[in-house]
Amino acid sequence: MVIMGIDPGVATIGFGVIQAERAKNTLLRYGVITTPAGIPLSARLLQIHQDMGELLRTYSPDEIAIEELFFSKNITTGIAVAHGRGVILLAAEEHGVPVFEYTPNQVKQAVTGYGKAEKKQVMLMTQRLLRMNQLPHPDDAADALALAICHSRAATSLLNTEREFDPDRYDTR
Repeated sequence: MVIMGIDPGVATIGFGVIQAERAKNTLLRYGVITTPAGIPLSARLLQIHQDMGELLRTYSPDEIAIEELFFSKNITTGIAVAHGRGVILLAAEEHGVPVFEYTPNQVKQAVTGYGKAEKKQVMLMTQRLLRMNQLPHPDDAADALALAICHSRAATSLLNTEREFDPDRYDTR
């Protein structure tokens, strides 16, 4: 299964693409979409939509994992991120790719085993789990890879009952 993780935003959108097979994840690609400051929001959103479409056509992910939106101290930033996130969800729907949402604590728990892990711990575990030679950078791309890993652990779990299940393959006694 090919999973694309997305860390939404407007100025910088992180993406990470992995191949997930049971307990093994293989890095395919990661990076960021950036939009120039100083142009209208509508132009930035159009660029995000076009770039997401290109990524979806290039990597043909089976599923997308995206960070669930939450508002912290700066509501203005949260609103801008919501605009970018909406465009990303639209692109996924246009390409028929199912989207799964995760909170930051769920991602930290899945990647490090601790829901309140520090960002550096998540980056180190992401590096180890994907057998990377160096820490993933920038932070938005690292977060996107962690989202993809989080989803791979949920999506390939034997406990996931929403997916195809072949009862003859497992001893369910």
